[in-house]
Amino acid sequence: MTSDRSPATAPLVDQFQRRISYLRLSITDRCDLRCAYCMPERMTFLPRKDVLSLEELHDLALGFIDRGISKIRLTGGEPLVRRDMMELVRALGRRIGHGLEELTLTTNGTRLTEFADQLYDAGVRRINVSLDTLDRAKFAELTRRDSLPQVLEGLAAAKAAGLQVKLNTVALKGVNQPELPRLISWAHEQGFDITLIEVMPLGEVEADRVDQHLPLSVVRDDLEQRWTLVPSGHRTGGPARYFDVVETGGRLGLITPLTNNFCEGCNRIRVTATGQLFACLGGSEQVDLRAALRSEDPDGALAEALAVAMRIKPARHNFAIDHRGQAPAQPRHMSMTGG
Repeated sequence: MTSDRSPATAPLVDQFQRRISYLRLSITDRCDLRCAYCMPERMTFLPRKDVLSLEELHDLALGFIDRGISKIRLTGGEPLVRRDMMELVRALGRRIGHGLEELTLTTNGTRLTEFADQLYDAGVRRINVSLDTLDRAKFAELTRRDSLPQVLEGLAAAKAAGLQVKLNTVALKGVNQPELPRLISWAHEQGFDITLIEVMPLGEVEADRVDQHLPLSVVRDDLEQRWTLVPSGHRTGGPARYFDVVETGGRLGLITPLTNNFCEGCNRIRVTATGQLFACLGGSEQVDLRAALRSEDPDGALAEALAVAMRIKPARHNFAIDHRGQAPAQPRHMSMTGG
């Protein structure tokens, strides 16, 4: 059977027949925190000239919507540190119901007090907020910034604005491990979902990731000594497996890139702030969309670049943290790729 759709409008389907419908679009690699598991203290950020303009990001997003991308998550770095980023959010928000089903955002929460109402007014209804501890001293140690009060104020502002909040918590051995039950309880008391994530070996950091890696199988065993975890059919389009916690009445997600590979049903691609499309978070396979956008035939070049991306998207990532001194799976940091 042949399709009468042109390459510029045909749905994105990879070599394993996975339909790609979810774009994680980084709008900056810059961040106002310096989380110890994510980047070094003296992080070198990209020259601004290398980063796509807001107009280019908008054109790129529209091109993806035409190819069947129905969900876009804006990421960074920290997306809310980019000047005038709300112009992009408002422009994309106008496409909700017109090819785009959902526009979401991942943020560290430091600037939510300023932007929560604006995000809601622009059509955003759900956000992810990274939060690894409720202990102020530990937060300052982990992020190298004393910003927990601003994050908590931002979460309150998001809740008041009507945004649905999901906390993302990286489980760190010996750091926040004892606090995880308290953090889950607090999140559910606030009406927030929460997802625990295994640390990912992306980019060089000062610590050895063997010392940071906490398998979520261990965490789940501990939590099931406290609570009743009932598998949930809830899905958000991402890789988390969800459970309903009977005693708290809330929802808990687990993302296990190391202990339980979840790539079989992957529907995601990532584009960096410089326009590099990474077909897999844990892989080096990439195509240059910036060059396509700036070519003499942007539509044709973009269609060809996306065809290449579908051919090179791998079956799965190959993360591992199993010995001291191990090199990261990829040299680039998460803030460069986009979370």
